[in-house]
Amino acid sequence: MRPPGFLCDFSVSFWIPAAVLVTALAVKLPTIIRLWRDPLLRAVGTLLLLACAVFVFSAPSTVALVNRLTGVPNISAPWCYSLITALCANGLLLLITWRNGPCGRSAGTRRARRWVLSVYSGVIVALWVLFPLADTPVERLRDLDTYYATTPFIREGILLYLLAHAVACLVSSRLIRAWGRVAGLDAWLRRGLRLLGAGYALDLVYSAAKLTAVGARWAGRNADWLSTDLAPAVAAVAAILVAAGFVLPHAGQYLRDRWRIRLAHCELRPLYRLLRSVSGAGLPFVLRATPELRLTRRETFIRDVLLPLARRIDTGLCGRAYDAALGLGHPPERARALAAAVSVLDAVEHRAAVRGPAEPAAGTDTGQLLREIGAVSRALRRSADIKAVRARVAGVCCGRPGAGDVRRRDGGVLSSAGCRCLVAERAVPRAPSGRGSSRS
Repeated sequence: MRPPGFLCDFSVSFWIPAAVLVTALAVKLPTIIRLWRDPLLRAVGTLLLLACAVFVFSAPSTVALVNRLTGVPNISAPWCYSLITALCANGLLLLITWRNGPCGRSAGTRRARRWVLSVYSGVIVALWVLFPLADTPVERLRDLDTYYATTPFIREGILLYLLAHAVACLVSSRLIRAWGRVAGLDAWLRRGLRLLGAGYALDLVYSAAKLTAVGARWAGRNADWLSTDLAPAVAAVAAILVAAGFVLPHAGQYLRDRWRIRLAHCELRPLYRLLRSVSGAGLPFVLRATPELRLTRRETFIRDVLLPLARRIDTGLCGRAYDAALGLGHPPERARALAAAVSVLDAVEHRAAVRGPAEPAAGTDTGQLLREIGAVSRALRRSADIKAVRARVAGVCCGRPGAGDVRRRDGGVLSSAGCRCLVAERAVPRAPSGRGSSRS
């Protein structure tokens, strides 16, 4: 029985996954260098590097090159077996560190790390001790595992690395399955665990194929294609899935945070444009500013302009705007944001009409307004809602719908939309119908 033809294409089995892994490492490398103190990022970088090395040094052309440079036939065998074993150990350590946190110092975590390091270091030492004792004069580029499956010493080395690989996959699969059952996991982490589960399941198929081929040689049969054709193709897909599973949560959370920063920056645009007309100038453009810096600068600008503008805010009218928004069917949080937006709009209009310094309004909660700039800016996007609230406030103040101008507490004239208020967390009692007096 022979495998399908595409499984025999070694360029697919080795160089394509190596290229994918190198690309992933190149993408992660700047972050790893910048945040070198993060043990999780270092472990992910080490895993990608080891996975790249496994596929590069296991390719037949690289195997022949290493053998020729060293002058030792089949010296690539213990070298590749050691890389695979180190990759298994790194994957286990990364899972243990990842699940328990980089600062995990529990006795169980320390014991698990010591167990992984001692066992897999012992396997690597044993591989290099057994190889010189074995008689392997014939160079084998593709089928060393099955060709020397019955040769003393190298036989034990082959079985040792395959069992170490299978045990690592079984333990990793169990850790991933138990971790996946935990409630409240981040969505990107859960996606990464699914990829890891699929990758380690394929790694188990790799181990099973290799062990079956070796066992067939022990039984006097030939199933070498399982080792030379099927196993490398399965390992290629498994390595990509495992690498993606470790990288995806970090990359996904990073992209999600970036998206939230950019979204917050865009949400502040209506309020920024409104207050830019008050200050007379906006922020200077900075070409190389990061998204975080752009968001911080916009927030700072808005708060710096709002702080003196808050002196012109009449807190008494805030309650009427809040009540009007509730009367229009808006939920409390939305009503508070609409009331604050109305108050800021009216403060800007009053500043343009009345020049000179303003006295601070009684009861003005400037801190609350400064904390709610995102909600206020989102409310400003809905001009129809703003107009409806202002019209309802004007109608309530004058005792009839659609009333005209409303007098301010300081004697000025408001437009029909003229609420001068600041959002308050508590509900403000409704003013008596037919009066334009304000509440403090």
